[in-house]
Amino acid sequence: MSLLTMKFGGTSVGSVEALTQAADIVLEQVPHWDGVVVVVSAMSGVTDALTRGALTAASGDASTYQNIVSELRTRHDATIDALLDPNGERTLLLATVDQLLGDFSAFCQSVHVLGEVTPRAMDAIVSTGERINARVLAALLRQKGARSQAVDATELIVTDDTFQNAAPILDETRVRAGSRLAPLLADGVVPVITGFIGATREGTTTTLGRGGSDFSAAVLGAALDADEVWIWTDVDGVMTANPRIVPEAQVIPLLSYGEVGELAYFGAKVLHPRTIRPVVERGIPLWVKNTFNPACPGTRITREAKQTNGAVKSVTAIEGLSTVTVEGRGMIGVPGIAARTFAAVASQGASVLMISQASSEQSICFVIPTPAVPAVVQAIEKEMTLELTRRDVDRVWSQDRVVIVTAVGAGMRETPGIAARIFGALGQAQINVIAIAQGSSECSVSVVVSADDAAMAVRQIHQQVILALPPAA
Repeated sequence: MSLLTMKFGGTSVGSVEALTQAADIVLEQVPHWDGVVVVVSAMSGVTDALTRGALTAASGDASTYQNIVSELRTRHDATIDALLDPNGERTLLLATVDQLLGDFSAFCQSVHVLGEVTPRAMDAIVSTGERINARVLAALLRQKGARSQAVDATELIVTDDTFQNAAPILDETRVRAGSRLAPLLADGVVPVITGFIGATREGTTTTLGRGGSDFSAAVLGAALDADEVWIWTDVDGVMTANPRIVPEAQVIPLLSYGEVGELAYFGAKVLHPRTIRPVVERGIPLWVKNTFNPACPGTRITREAKQTNGAVKSVTAIEGLSTVTVEGRGMIGVPGIAARTFAAVASQGASVLMISQASSEQSICFVIPTPAVPAVVQAIEKEMTLELTRRDVDRVWSQDRVVIVTAVGAGMRETPGIAARIFGALGQAQINVIAIAQGSSECSVSVVVSADDAAMAVRQIHQQVILALPPAA
């Protein structure tokens, strides 16, 4: 049985026009597969509004969430009125939306009374947008002649109880999703499933973290042994650079799992960083396509991808970062300095995005999000009190407003001189490199530069390295 899993993001189902286009895409694919499974996000902006409603209610504001209920009801009702025939399901669907928004309002009322919103309560609250949109798209598909049914992912995806960022339990999800969806697919029904959410074994609603609808699609694709997973978004595919920085950026036709994992980690916005894990484990091809330009082939992501003459396929940037440096001549040969440094970092819950250490062991430099810097520096200084007193460690200091710029391409490992071309491109523009790191997979090279130089660094690497040679045939 050939099976396709498709996910539509918030902008891809964020308006009457977008929902109509999404429905047409689904209908176009149905004849070509034995089964089609659809995963949908909330309409763009809805999850943010739901979150704002809960947080303001917890802070003592009793009116904002009520205004949000009114705004969301107006938006969804207008969408349903425009999409559905008044003689069909419109009245029933409007009543369903009213009920779901009523549940949201009741949650916010409880939060307001308690004066706090727990992660568990927040998961129940922010799942409302997906619940509504799955029902809207399923109804639209039925109106257009398809057999379709909305299914809440709480019935399918089993997770742990890490509310707000739950991890799917894949073996149990596989059993539950198979038993729930197999009869529908065998009967020619297109399930429209809520992205972003799951449930604990006990049935308590969880969410997979922001951007988790991509993850939902990959988890369900893997659980159902789908032949392919397609991610529909508002760009033509994975790009050679952010087109807002590099207008001449191009779509990358083919990427490997490793390459897209590096791109996701280092700031590419197309995919949720965890999305590829379930499809990697089962070897399922993943596509990134544009809902608003479906004729564009998009980007295909597979276990292996062809190389290009230029070896570097894309360049990304992560902003809002700082470097923290631990340095001292007395560190040379002293065991455990690095371990103690990063234990102190971990004690503050800070995520380390990049590490660069001199071979002389006189300094350790790493990059973390700027908001974490004061607590991290204080923790390291406390851990190194004795070394600072002895002057084995001279100082612990930070530099704000830095950006990690990363060049990614699996072909870098077989291509001599790539690093020289990258640094030559930066040197040509007189961009100072603060720190350097290369992944052990040799799939990426990262440099830290000042935030003021970041856009130019991306443009230089794109122009001088990625576009310098035409793609291999």
